[in-house]
Amino acid sequence: MSAPRSDGLVFFGASGDLVYKKIFPALQAMMRRGHLEVPVVGVARSEWTLEQFRARARESLEQHGGVDEAAFSKLRERLRYVRGEYGDPATFAALRQALGGATRPLHYLAIPPSLFATVVQGLGRSSCAQARVVLEKPFGRDLPSAQALNATLHTVFDESSIFRIDHYLGKEPVQNLLLFRFANTFLEPIWNRNYVEGVQITMAESFGVQGRGRFYEEAGAIRDVIQNHMLQVVGFLAMEPPATTYHESIRDEQVKVFRMIRPLHPEDLVRGQFRGYRKEEGVAPDSAVETFAAVRLHIDSWRWDGVPFFIRAGKCLATTTTEVLVTLRRPPLSRLCPGHTNYVRFRLSPDVTIAIGARVKRPGEQMDTEPTELKVVHHPDGEELDAYERLLGDAMAGDATLFAREDAVEAAWAVVQPIRGTATPVREYEPGSWGPPEAVALTAEIGGWQCPT
Repeated sequence: MSAPRSDGLVFFGASGDLVYKKIFPALQAMMRRGHLEVPVVGVARSEWTLEQFRARARESLEQHGGVDEAAFSKLRERLRYVRGEYGDPATFAALRQALGGATRPLHYLAIPPSLFATVVQGLGRSSCAQARVVLEKPFGRDLPSAQALNATLHTVFDESSIFRIDHYLGKEPVQNLLLFRFANTFLEPIWNRNYVEGVQITMAESFGVQGRGRFYEEAGAIRDVIQNHMLQVVGFLAMEPPATTYHESIRDEQVKVFRMIRPLHPEDLVRGQFRGYRKEEGVAPDSAVETFAAVRLHIDSWRWDGVPFFIRAGKCLATTTTEVLVTLRRPPLSRLCPGHTNYVRFRLSPDVTIAIGARVKRPGEQMDTEPTELKVVHHPDGEELDAYERLLGDAMAGDATLFAREDAVEAAWAVVQPIRGTATPVREYEPGSWGPPEAVALTAEIGGWQCPT
């Protein structure tokens, strides 16, 4: 039997940037599709009236995607606002009243992680805990804090009611990785150590920290994207086929991959920091926080033994893109294509491309080859679900497939735990480059990094 749908939607931190930039546009989209027929309650410390909260919602839509007057009119009438401190029982009493007849709401914690425990315990003491709860990453700062957070959550909520949101998993191109792998027969025979030489995953941003220096000082590239976003991509690329008859099978297979990844050691890591980062507002003048990280992963499985997986992510790099490149081993008759291999390429952003690199005969008398790509480019039609719209709808329906499970979070932290902090030096690199030169040595065994254009 399917789980009952949530009959209310509550946002703690309703006056914050996340709700302003992402949640209000997602709510309007859900309303436009007829997917939001419940009260929507914002909870925050800001001294606002309900009309001010509604005005904030409209301003958000004007700045992020535009106002659909028909949909917003309906959303506006469903909005409620509760002002209060998160540690005050009166706040939760007012929330219970604002929910009206809703008995199984979804609580979204769009608040700093330091407040998670306060709100969860407040919900536990109130009559609002027969519910689901959504948390934004980071899920802890390391393995011990992730385990402590999970223990706190479980004092009030069952694991089946906890939805750890990583918006990256809600993106269409990321889900396409999974579908492309398992919906096409031709890929499976070569998707293993016998044919794959190496896997490179690049998440590059051409911009810097954009005024968020204080946040980045607490995060860094490893905690911000590698421990979560990039390992999720590795999971989709490396997992075994999920059983179609069991709703947890996709998450089960991802966890298996994480547990088979060897914990990282300093020799598997190069950290970098773009020149000028220490002059950013909120950044320490002697900061050793990385704005770039490149890692080499080893997956100890029958399918992937001996195949290196490389991840690099950074700011102020040569371009803004996210791309996966799976390079295949060279064919035996290498004299026909010396130094060249086939590959499968997934461009996840800004455009969405799936391409297969092949060699064809170069026109002329010589038996020579030239590269070509068999390529599919996806052009969004405007009707696709935004990541937050999709994930909100899934959480309300009780579908946790695209959310991080407790064991997956802890297994991912176990991979990066040995390289946290200053286990390796931070190397300076020039803005607009591909990171510190030392990162090149990581991929020497497969001929170096392939840089997206």
